[in-house]
Amino acid sequence: MFKVFSKILLVLLMAVAIQNVDAQTVLSDSLYLYPSIMLDGEYVPHIKIEDVVKVGKRRFKNRREMSQYYRMIYNLKKTYPYAQIAKYKLIEINENLKTLKTDREKKEYIAKAEKELRDQFEKDLTKLTISQGKMLIKLIDRETGRTSYELVKELKGGFSATFWQGVARLFGSNLKIKFDPQGEDKVLNELIFLYEQGLI
Repeated sequence: MFKVFSKILLVLLMAVAIQNVDAQTVLSDSLYLYPSIMLDGEYVPHIKIEDVVKVGKRRFKNRREMSQYYRMIYNLKKTYPYAQIAKYKLIEINENLKTLKTDREKKEYIAKAEKELRDQFEKDLTKLTISQGKMLIKLIDRETGRTSYELVKELKGGFSATFWQGVARLFGSNLKIKFDPQGEDKVLNELIFLYEQGLI
C-alpha cells in the first residue's frame, strides 16, 4: 500500500524536476548584481527583504491538539527537504534542457534524469507515511506554484495524471490540492518559516 503511494510521490518529484523555472543569475566570481531602481536621479539597489514571521507562544486546547502540532513539525522535517530538492532539481534540469536542440535529445535527457531521480529517491520515498506524502504534495505546490496534478499532466500526459489522481484518491489524497497559507495551511506555513530560520 505504501509502495503504491511512494510511486505517486516519485512521479511528482520527477514531474517537478522537469518543469520550467527562471533561475537567478550568479556570476562566476560569486558577485551578485542586484536590480536597481531610479530614485531622486540616482540608481539605488532594489533588494527583496525576506518575510519576517512573528509567532507567539502556542497554546493548545488539549493534548490531542498538541500532539498533532508536534507531529506536523516531525512530518515537515521529513518532507520539506524533498520539496527543496525538487525545486533545485527543476532549475538544474531546466538549464540543461536549454542547451539541447532536438526533441530526441530532450527526451533522452529526461529519461536519464528520471532514472537518476528514481535511483536516488525511490528507496527513501517508500519510507514516507501517507500523511507525510500528503504534506509533500502541498509543499511541492508551495515551492513550484503548481499543483502536483498539473506537473504530472505536463510530464506524463492527461491519462497518467488522471490515473495517478485516482490512485492518490484511494489513499485519501488529492493531487489537485493547493497550498493555502492563509487558510488550512496557515500553521504549516508558520512552521516552514521557523524551520527555514533554524528555530525548530
